[in-house]
Amino acid sequence: MNIMKKYRNFKTRIWLKQQIRQNQTDLRIVVGSGGIFEAGWIPTDINTLNLLQRQDWEALFQPNSIQAILAEHVWEHLTLNDGLLAMRYCFQFLSVGGYLRIAVPDGFHPDLDYIEYVKVNGSGPGADDHKVLYNYRTLSDLLEKAMFKVERLEYFDENGNFHAADWAPETGKINRSLRFDKRNADGRPHYTSLIVDGIKA
Repeated sequence: MNIMKKYRNFKTRIWLKQQIRQNQTDLRIVVGSGGIFEAGWIPTDINTLNLLQRQDWEALFQPNSIQAILAEHVWEHLTLNDGLLAMRYCFQFLSVGGYLRIAVPDGFHPDLDYIEYVKVNGSGPGADDHKVLYNYRTLSDLLEKAMFKVERLEYFDENGNFHAADWAPETGKINRSLRFDKRNADGRPHYTSLIVDGIKA
């Protein structure tokens, strides 16, 4: 890592710690944000919070201190084992009643072109780094292994039927969703994500 990159990461960590101190009563973070986040949410990326490194979590947060964690199209870049480890860290640092909202490509999407685009080593941007193509069952099972209670927000089932709960963007906006992806402007689920909340009961 060159000197300028180290300096930028240092400055970002200082800013991040300031934001965390200022939002102790309502701490909501975005992991793997890529610079995309809504007001009231604190963005992190792998350079500031590596989901798989406990020391990164401990350097920023107290256990049981985070109200919400948002991860849009992050978990498909982790192996199953790493995904479970990351979920367990999220669970430890979430407060009781807090939640982890995960959105990933939907393995039960009935459009074969969509599947080709998002599958492991698929044709879409970043798909060459995809490790897992989840469906609502496999993602729910993994969250339950990490001790979360699961609530499904948007997903296709095995028969190609689309299910959508009523969720507020203020609780964690997913851009690649039925309502917010422009590809679904006609109201049909052309490009959606599997969206699931894991709640720390």
